[in-house]
Amino acid sequence: MKKSKVILSVFLLVQIIVIKILSAFPEFIEEYYSNGLYLWISKISRIIFGSLNFSIGDVIYSILIVFLIRYIFKNRKTIFSWKSWKIDWKSKFLTVLSFVSVFYFCFNFLWGLNYHRIPLYEKMNLDKEYTKEELIVFTKKIILKVNEIHSQIAKNDSLKIINPYDIETIYDKTQNGYDQLGNQYSSFKYENPSIKKSLVSLPLTYMGFGGYLNPFTNEAQVNYKIPKYNFPTTVCHEMAHQIGYASESEANFIGYLASINNDDIYFKYSGYSYALKYCLGSIEKFEEGKSRELLPLIHPGILKNFQESKDFWDGYQTPIDTFFHYFYDHFLKANQQKDGLEGYSKFVGLMIGYYKDKTEIQ
Repeated sequence: MKKSKVILSVFLLVQIIVIKILSAFPEFIEEYYSNGLYLWISKISRIIFGSLNFSIGDVIYSILIVFLIRYIFKNRKTIFSWKSWKIDWKSKFLTVLSFVSVFYFCFNFLWGLNYHRIPLYEKMNLDKEYTKEELIVFTKKIILKVNEIHSQIAKNDSLKIINPYDIETIYDKTQNGYDQLGNQYSSFKYENPSIKKSLVSLPLTYMGFGGYLNPFTNEAQVNYKIPKYNFPTTVCHEMAHQIGYASESEANFIGYLASINNDDIYFKYSGYSYALKYCLGSIEKFEEGKSRELLPLIHPGILKNFQESKDFWDGYQTPIDTFFHYFYDHFLKANQQKDGLEGYSKFVGLMIGYYKDKTEIQ
């Protein structure tokens, strides 16, 4: 038993070195993993777990947490005893490293290597850099588009949009957007849906997350408590992770494209309003207070939807949220995402680059 712990612990070091080397060869990962092995892994996972009407990933996590708590409680005298650790620290340390080694291997083999693939802006030949002036011009175009969509749904511009669909209907309708998008870009093709309401949506809300991808089961877990008007794009974002785009900015970009390419107008509204919100936030990073100059151009009903989101998240603001955002920020940075959580807003650059040679926003 001790020998296996030593082997697994050494294997962890080997894995770290190998992945560090592989990260220097994104073309290799792109061809042989992201567009090779991973396509089969994700397809098989979604076929197996997508047929279940509940989140098997959440169930597995919950069982593991219960067993961990039970183990800690039963062994609390030795675990929290300095004398015990002093006597048997090597065995305990090797046990921890063995567990981390297995977890690290499964994570990277089943999904995590996608963090090291070729950046999307390179593959699509997009110029993701922009000036404040370009951002403001683009934001005004997005405002016109989201106002247009809002007017097609609401009776007047002061009404906020209320998505009329139930969650399962939204899940079903997301496929249409990806079908349309896949016809334009084959790398965004999505098959074998596996989208689930997260069984831990309340904890996710307190942690400040709208959803997550389970890398071990390839299930898209969505927080069903978030405001419904923005729900479609959140679902599309998690689906982008499923097809192998680990970067949060790229998942945002693909989720946006899948939303606005959907035939359903509520999906279009979700996508364009999502983009507008990020654009306004990016303007604030250039110059604090500058985005307020654009607010009179936006339909009051759209601003009410934005306020709805703010009120929702503010209602669950706790130190837990701060801790998990700090943890996830550093997790992203450890996986080649140097911008951390700031990467979410980097998709604004992808959008501006995408529309740079287009006369109007689709």
